[in-house]
Amino acid sequence: MNGLVVPPGEGRQLITKAQQVTFKVTGDDGAFASTFEVVVPSGFDVGAHTHAGSSEFFYILEGELEVFAFEPVSRTGERWEDWESPEGDRVARAAEGGCMFVPPGVPHAFRNRTDEPVRMLFQSAPAPDHERYFEEICEIFSRGPVVDPDAVEEMRHRYGLTQLTPLRYG
Repeated sequence: MNGLVVPPGEGRQLITKAQQVTFKVTGDDGAFASTFEVVVPSGFDVGAHTHAGSSEFFYILEGELEVFAFEPVSRTGERWEDWESPEGDRVARAAEGGCMFVPPGVPHAFRNRTDEPVRMLFQSAPAPDHERYFEEICEIFSRGPVVDPDAVEEMRHRYGLTQLTPLRYG
């Protein structure tokens, strides 16, 4: 078995209305985790959510995101930005070199409030779950000018993703 070298700018790309994803290392490569380079556009908010069976790691390469990864005192409203943990944790800003690790079941979110795109390295384990998720969400988004919320919800359910606050983009 050999390793894998992926040059800058290389890898399979998926581009949706919400973000650009480049597959760097996948389950087909023998990886324990899927690794992606993700470009998060200005105004994108993934919304607070949980994953029943996967862990995630986010590393900011360029730009700045607002992030959180904790169980809040109360999962209230549509604005995760106001949530606080029992220990007093609140939303943080993650700039270049900052990272966030999310174990299974932990509420988390990120959003780009800046005017510039943010570039991050994203890992999700186990592989290839998030690879398939990105492929399916891209297919749903490409069906027409209006995204079918029922199709998105059904897909999320199959992947163990529970959306707590709305996803926003554009």
